Amino acid sequence: MPTVQTNDIETFYEVRGTGPPIIFIHGALADHSAAVRQLAAFSDAYSATAYDLRGHGSTANPKHEPYSIDLLAADLHAFITELGLENPVLCGVSMGGMVAQVYASRYPNQLRALVLADTFSPAFLGWRDRIERFSLVNAMAGLIRLVGYNRAKGILLWFGRKLERDQTTSLRPEGFPDMETVDAVNSLKAAAGFHTTDIDLTSITVPTLVLYGEHEPSVISRHVPVLSARIPDLTVQEVPDAGHASPWDNPEFFNSTIRAFLTNRTQIEVE
Repeated sequence: MPTVQTNDIETFYEVRGTGPPIIFIHGALADHSAAVRQLAAFSDAYSATAYDLRGHGSTANPKHEPYSIDLLAADLHAFITELGLENPVLCGVSMGGMVAQVYASRYPNQLRALVLADTFSPAFLGWRDRIERFSLVNAMAGLIRLVGYNRAKGILLWFGRKLERDQTTSLRPEGFPDMETVDAVNSLKAAAGFHTTDIDLTSITVPTLVLYGEHEPSVISRHVPVLSARIPDLTVQEVPDAGHASPWDNPEFFNSTIRAFLTNRTQIEVE
């Protein structure tokens, strides 16, 4: 698999197919393989690319230093620039959706379209949202520090299923590769610090699709109206029979919805 130098890191990525570029950005504690179903589905008409964020998969984080969503967006800009990807479609899931929001707000003229899946906006929506976001991430990070990430993984997956009221089954260990404990904590802390990121959502002017699971935890789903109100050109779609991992829970619906959106809004036809 190829790599490319982006800022101070060597970024690992996978690309399939030829055509207009579409980039899939994974969430916290995952890697590029989280988009394996999307790479297969879109490689017929796109140059479909997925990469490992710093500290995830095969992309190292030098000295294991903490990082922010801002830095991940800067990495993405360097990645797109180095590969010469012109006006790509971005599809970010969970923390990847945070990275995509930042990038799209700062480089709206360099994108064709945006897909935000299972993610939230940066600002807290009142005291409940603040408490839930902080307590959830801090509890996860504390457990990981205590027993190590690879031992804590099973508990985290169990807890994730409980947040989705046992309505989904996609949260499985194979979806979350092994990683060093410090890297796992850094990943969660980056997502937890998203509220400090300065984003003007109204500056995201490209056609945008927001996808969220039917059984999405409220800490995510309550942000859908905010994204709808602030991003000017936005379409919202609930993914049935899905939770926080909608690309895994219902890949057929997830992929076909993106296909239809891109065909209708960007004049790219996907067979």
